[in-house]
Amino acid sequence: MSKHPRRPTAFRLDDPHVVVGDAHGEARGVRITPEPEPVDLSLPAAPVEPRPRRRWAWGRLFWTAAGGLVTLALGLAVTALIEELYARAQWLGTLGLVLAGLAGLALIALVARELVGLLRLRAIEKLHARAVAILASDDRVAGRALVQELVDLFAPVPRLARHRASLQSHLGAIIDGADLVRLAERELMAPLDREASRLVASAAKRVSVVTAVSPRAAVDMAFVLIAALGMIRRLAVLYGGRPGLLGLLRLVRLIVTHLAVTGGIAVGDGLIQQVLGHGVAAKLSARLGEGVLNGLLTARLGLAAIEVARPLPFAALPRPAFGDLAGDLLRRREPPAATP
Repeated sequence: MSKHPRRPTAFRLDDPHVVVGDAHGEARGVRITPEPEPVDLSLPAAPVEPRPRRRWAWGRLFWTAAGGLVTLALGLAVTALIEELYARAQWLGTLGLVLAGLAGLALIALVARELVGLLRLRAIEKLHARAVAILASDDRVAGRALVQELVDLFAPVPRLARHRASLQSHLGAIIDGADLVRLAERELMAPLDREASRLVASAAKRVSVVTAVSPRAAVDMAFVLIAALGMIRRLAVLYGGRPGLLGLLRLVRLIVTHLAVTGGIAVGDGLIQQVLGHGVAAKLSARLGEGVLNGLLTARLGLAAIEVARPLPFAALPRPAFGDLAGDLLRRREPPAATP
């Protein structure tokens, strides 16, 4: 018996490295002459990507300079106005100076609120990106840190108190990072997703009804725009964001990008299937059909807003279905029975 047993090996008898002993040898059998395989234990060097050359941002320079000029012009106009008020009467100048100070203070508060809203939206975007990375890497330490940040993010929400307590009780357990992210999604995102679906369905119904009875196309466009922006802002607040005007514009840009990249074809296919499947074109008037289509577009926009505003990706929970939200818009309602 050999002192160094070999591992079982599969081979073919016609292999040139396999030698079969003859009958006059000490022992008839098979002798294999393996070829040593070179093993390179050195780690491959990561390719060094060339750093892209930074180009001069002429557009940024233009808008910065133009903004500075507008600010100086407004400042000079206000200063000239206050000087004219002082020239007319002392109390008029004092009143103008007080009003200018209050306006400046309000402007500072508005700018600070916009900055806080943008930073909060950026933090939610980073949470989403980190969650995607943790689902791929299954990092336990990163998963615990992410879940703790989610608990802190939704700490001001009273209806999630029980869910936060249940989630925090699992932070000390031995759970993989990806499982922690899925657990946080089930505990924190499930009630918020249900509320978000109700918000989107309600906005879609309002848009459908108003645009169906509105006599003017301009009124339709204005109402659809206001309803869509209100829906997007309510969804962002629901998932932990507090967007101001700039934050809302950033959300709209992200939603449009999301629809263009992932949902543009789905919008057309879903609408065609829903409309043709329920026979809207043949059963409804042109005006009512237009209202239904506007409601369907609003519902699709709301679904994209949910995915953008959500701090966690859809991993453990199913995405809200477009057909479920649009079913009420396309469902035929039977007329009430006549009373005898």
